[in-house]
Amino acid sequence: MSGANIALLGAIAGFTIYLGLPIGRIRADLPRLKSALNAVAIGILLFLVWDVLTHAWEPIDGALGHHHWGPALQDGLVLAVGLTAGLAGLAHYDRWAAARRARAARPTGPGAASVTELSRVRRSAAGEIALMIAVGIGLHNFAEGLAIGNSAAKGEISLATLLVIGFGLHNATEGFGIVAPLAAEGERPSWPRLLLLGLIGGGPTFVGTMVGQSVVNDTVSVAFLGLAAGSILYVVIELLAVARRMATKELTAWCVALGMLLGFVTDAVVTAAGA
Repeated sequence: MSGANIALLGAIAGFTIYLGLPIGRIRADLPRLKSALNAVAIGILLFLVWDVLTHAWEPIDGALGHHHWGPALQDGLVLAVGLTAGLAGLAHYDRWAAARRARAARPTGPGAASVTELSRVRRSAAGEIALMIAVGIGLHNFAEGLAIGNSAAKGEISLATLLVIGFGLHNATEGFGIVAPLAAEGERPSWPRLLLLGLIGGGPTFVGTMVGQSVVNDTVSVAFLGLAAGSILYVVIELLAVARRMATKELTAWCVALGMLLGFVTDAVVTAAGA
């Protein structure tokens, strides 16, 4: 398979993320729908955390099984550092961003901040959470792209094609996860903003596919998967806070389950490929 065809496979797998993004532009004020979308996003992201950590642990588990202590220790440390950096790094960034938003909302004259100012701050926070989700998914998708590129480079075209189908289905559902915080706060993103979020979340699949044609390195993959798991886990914590504010516990529980099931169903194609 030519390099151009392999690149096309990566692009198809990555940019199906745009199938789910336009739902963020729904105009109607539908609180239960917004709560449901937020909960489905939580379910999808919980599945992704499990899926990412499972793939990150595979080379470590394999090395331990063959008593290769050095590689196991090396990849284990890389995973630990990546996971911590993704989770704690976003926590520190969010605290800094919250302080910046508080300064922006502070009135210049006497009196408290207006309702409009506070609403603007909340919407800014929702936008940053959406960006965090896109970055976390992008890190995850880079590792998926590596798998596509590696398979194609080895001549395993049928496997590469099935990976594209499976990852493409995954990315289509991930689009919902990115825009859920915006929908929950009633913020309607512009088309250019959706384009940017899609590039951040889906573009790394294409980049990973290109890199994967020439680079086969478990440690690099583990590093990106660790960062992805940490960042996605932090976003799950944030979305759970949003769900609590909406006070729709039963709906949230059902839709979190639905999101997780969507993740497992779309992953079935990849599993069937033996990946």
